[in-house]
Amino acid sequence: MNMWFLLNPPGKATIHVENVDEFKWLNSSYSPVLRQLETASMKEYYFKADHRTVSGSSNLKYRNPKYLSMLNHLRFYLPQVYPKLDKILFLDDDIVVQKDLTGLWSVDLHGKVNGAVETCGQSFHRFDKYLNFSNHHISRNFDPNACGWAYGMNMFDLKVWKKKDITGIYHKWQNMNEDRALWKLGTLPPGLITFYGLTHPLEKSWHVLGLGYNPSVHKKEI
Repeated sequence: MNMWFLLNPPGKATIHVENVDEFKWLNSSYSPVLRQLETASMKEYYFKADHRTVSGSSNLKYRNPKYLSMLNHLRFYLPQVYPKLDKILFLDDDIVVQKDLTGLWSVDLHGKVNGAVETCGQSFHRFDKYLNFSNHHISRNFDPNACGWAYGMNMFDLKVWKKKDITGIYHKWQNMNEDRALWKLGTLPPGLITFYGLTHPLEKSWHVLGLGYNPSVHKKEI
């Protein structure tokens, strides 16, 4: 990646490429995901080749190891990756930037940790579609009708993050979900849990959702 940017200079932007293997703090004694990957049951669940193709929780889509990739879960360790920063704009690798995002830097998050565009225009983007509300840990702590939000273009206040111990909250719930009883896959469900009550809704024009799969997105929205 370093070579790519050397061959394709980014103009006035400053590029700093990190190597996850150099994060010595990121180990199985600290990260629940890494520790869970080392267990025999998790290896069998995600990597065994002869799974039966059945419906429900055993569906093959839930067994894709990409959902436990540390490159996905690094989003829960931003203060450790960038310890000198107080604020950061997180962009996922499939985001297409169409305009100057400087304005996001001055958005008041009102003491929240996460600024994100909500996705609950339709019912299937509410918490009950991501979390298992038949589990008492979920039903006692969260509202099934709470609005989901897009994890991919987020403004994070890292000072408040550290104060609220966001990474610790994530670790707590990831440990509780070792048997996949609270949610099945991905980083959005633990994100919804971790930032519950700590997310400020951004104006929807900052993040146009559905590009690549929703043909009803109007050109003027892009």
